[in-house]
Amino acid sequence: MRQAHHLGVDIGGTKVAFRAEAGGRCVDESSFRWDPRHSAERDLERLARHVGELRGRLAGPLRAVGVAMPGTVGPDGRVTAWPSRPEWNGLDLDGALRALFPGAATARADDGDLGALAEARVSGCEDLLYLGVGTGIGGGFVLRGGLCPGPDRGSFELGHVIVELDGAPCLCGRRGCLQALASGPATLDRAALLRGAPVAFEELVRGLDEGRSWAVAAVDRTSRALAAAVSGVQELLHPRLVVVGGGFAAGVPGIVTGVGAHLAALSRPGQSPPAVRPAALGGLSSLHGALALARLTAP
Repeated sequence: MRQAHHLGVDIGGTKVAFRAEAGGRCVDESSFRWDPRHSAERDLERLARHVGELRGRLAGPLRAVGVAMPGTVGPDGRVTAWPSRPEWNGLDLDGALRALFPGAATARADDGDLGALAEARVSGCEDLLYLGVGTGIGGGFVLRGGLCPGPDRGSFELGHVIVELDGAPCLCGRRGCLQALASGPATLDRAALLRGAPVAFEELVRGLDEGRSWAVAAVDRTSRALAAAVSGVQELLHPRLVVVGGGFAAGVPGIVTGVGAHLAALSRPGQSPPAVRPAALGGLSSLHGALALARLTAP
């Protein structure tokens, strides 16, 4: 009898990642990058092609699929807001997932929430704040072992907490959101402004290695904005551990230590800042959380 598989899918603003497991063992990992010129229909066609190729490589059927999704999805299963890919607004996401994975149980959740869940399980910490720094900024909080605010009450949208009044415009339509100041694209834009020339990701990393002032200042500003958001969460929910992940943060040295240093400087007298660590799962926290969701949906 062929063994059924659990599949985790992390749908990001620039990349989609997949991980399939059977019997608790990884049997397939893959990813692709979105076409920069896109429509929701084209994106779904690209997804369908990749899923078809994935199915062809697996030795058994899909039992359950967990999907990490950064956009806001309404009670009717439709995308209500995804600033990074606004063409998806109004899309029947639940219907699209059923069509992509016929015969498999499917579930979806916010990518930041799932990242927090995966990191809490790996660390053994029941009061954990997760920040995923990539194309956008995802956030998740595990409080006493469970997701906060909890199922059917919305996601922990740390990326859209305002940390600078009248700050940079955010794709969501407001100004001064954490995402507008500290996401990967925002950091690269700041580095380009300071340098006076465009800055690619690899150039930023190289600039940090070489101690270039424009690179150091750009990343330090990102770390300070992240620390400001964490400081606000600390006042309200008192996490024991803060983990910083996401593809951008995983590849840029200095972000995590910078967050820890700025957070210590922001702490009020008598307060002890929580420990700040890089995500144990690197840029794959949300993907592993999606797999955990699949296993919970159909063990």
